[in-house]
Amino acid sequence: MASVMFRLPKTTSPIQVIFLRQTPARFASTDVVETEDKKFPKVKSDYYSLKRGTGGRSSFSGKVATVFGATGFLGRAVVNQLGKNGTQVIIPYRGDPYLVTRLKMSGDLGQILFTHFHLKDEESLYKAMRHSNVVINLIGKPFETPNFTFEDVHVTGARNIARIARECGVQTLIHMSSLNACEKPKPVILRKGSQFLASKWRGEQAVREEFPDAIIFRPSDMWGQQDHFLNYYMHQMRRTWRAMSLWNKGVGIVKQPVFYSDVAKGILKSIFDPAAAGHTFQAVGPHRYELSELMDWFHRIMNRTRERMYYRLDIRLDATFWARLILSEMLLTRYRQLSWERLERECITDQVLPELPTLEDLEVNLTPLEERIFYELKIYRLHAYHDPLLSEYIRPVEPCPLARE
Repeated sequence: MASVMFRLPKTTSPIQVIFLRQTPARFASTDVVETEDKKFPKVKSDYYSLKRGTGGRSSFSGKVATVFGATGFLGRAVVNQLGKNGTQVIIPYRGDPYLVTRLKMSGDLGQILFTHFHLKDEESLYKAMRHSNVVINLIGKPFETPNFTFEDVHVTGARNIARIARECGVQTLIHMSSLNACEKPKPVILRKGSQFLASKWRGEQAVREEFPDAIIFRPSDMWGQQDHFLNYYMHQMRRTWRAMSLWNKGVGIVKQPVFYSDVAKGILKSIFDPAAAGHTFQAVGPHRYELSELMDWFHRIMNRTRERMYYRLDIRLDATFWARLILSEMLLTRYRQLSWERLERECITDQVLPELPTLEDLEVNLTPLEERIFYELKIYRLHAYHDPLLSEYIRPVEPCPLARE
């Protein structure tokens, strides 16, 4: 039976429109405006006309966004920002659905929807994007696995998402790359340099070919709750007893970490800024630090000072670290705390190009690391729950930020 379409109230949400149009009519009406058997005609172009509310989670912003990689570290912050704005979110996932249901709390009732997908299955990609006018691709992998290589995830997968998004009539595509992405990264430890950064650069070119107006973000190391920056350096696999092994003891390596929620706010602002189309944004924090100073500062906060046998060691002299790294590469295929690729990127200084815009150009108020570092590292402090009152706590000496490039 062909679906019959009716004039719906202006308060009807677009997803409700879709489900109503898929349901055969049970009664006759003289108010029929179209009876042709088409696939969702004129729905996507009318989303903005269905905008309602004054803003907030119980409103509808006129945007329906598909977020790939929503279960990751940055993805949950992006979904939360979209939900706060009243954007309907479609979350493609793979694996156990119980791992994604917690994201349903990010939006109002009916605003967060889920669909199963596989990155190599183009039909599932089309199904996830066919009702959306915004697509956000946050999929990335810090190391290769037996099922997915860097080429599969960062290049082929990104190209397919961009191509299908264009075919589905998506208005805005946001692609997540990486800071320092370039065609031929300078090698430090690995003979060919970081293949992660090289594949991210090729992925940018592929997305530009398929979707020229795509918005690309290049984030630096992101910090926050359950991150892969602070927790990486504090993990027992990364440290050698009380020593911190770094390339050249961390001297001469400059990092500019960014708060992950600031990156999510920048993504949200770029969606509603028409001038952002086609630009590449560098998502970096407000301050630059030398890696050696950062490690000393972190350990001062954790009460792990020289009096408690803390010291920095050149990683080339730490045989136990290389043994842990090789075992991690050999035995762990899915969840690795150590990998050659992560170590290679750790030894590279963050390069911020002056010709490319940053989050500040999107009017994002950046969060300094100094504001939240004590809270983020509290679980690693020695005798953390026996500290004196906060009024009596003496903050450790903070590192002197380096001048911006």
